[in-house]
Amino acid sequence: MAVRLALPRTLCWLCSAVLLAGVLLGSLQADWDFSLISRRAQALYGPLGEGAQRIDAWQRLLATQKQVGELEQLKVVNQFFNKQIRYEEDIDLWHQDDYWATPIEALWKGAGDCEDYAIAKYFSLRHLGVSSDKLRITYVKALRLNRAHMVLTYYSSPEAIPLVLDSLIDAIKPASQRTDLLPVYSFNAEGLWLPGAKGNKKVGDTKRLSRWQDVLKKMQAEGFPVETIN
Repeated sequence: MAVRLALPRTLCWLCSAVLLAGVLLGSLQADWDFSLISRRAQALYGPLGEGAQRIDAWQRLLATQKQVGELEQLKVVNQFFNKQIRYEEDIDLWHQDDYWATPIEALWKGAGDCEDYAIAKYFSLRHLGVSSDKLRITYVKALRLNRAHMVLTYYSSPEAIPLVLDSLIDAIKPASQRTDLLPVYSFNAEGLWLPGAKGNKKVGDTKRLSRWQDVLKKMQAEGFPVETIN
């Protein structure tokens, strides 16, 4: 639900040159070998327990939703992760101030914070065939909570008002109706955007997103097909 870093500090972190080269999950629409993924996950994390059922449910969702329309895919994926994952702060779950989990880690734990919901939804929709340029992981300020937050946004076209997939509510609403959220920046595999009066402006690429890179490296270790994009 919330990012623990102060908002200005988070923005500085994202834009700093300290962050390393990004990695993009390759072959997103190819079949994922969940038998391999489950074996790798158990080797990495130990017994999956009830997490195995959640991962199996994710596999079934991905297998049954490829032929439906994108709006239905958004709805199903959003509801799935909002139901399967309970909110828990990184410091309590991972004993770190800021930890970005893979979808497998989030389903294994059955818990995560706002970026874990957004990341899991992003990769699910990419695997279902939604193009990367329609999806952005977006940092916002949740005004009613007075804290930083992360959501996934969907653009039906480059100039469209995005739809917001949020862990705070199940309803998917246009950003124009989410006056409780103030956008700060957004990113996907191809770039980083800042909001402005004339619309979002691309200001860089994801080669600086070290936490994004870490997620992809962990997914590769879990058995997902990954390729580096220069």
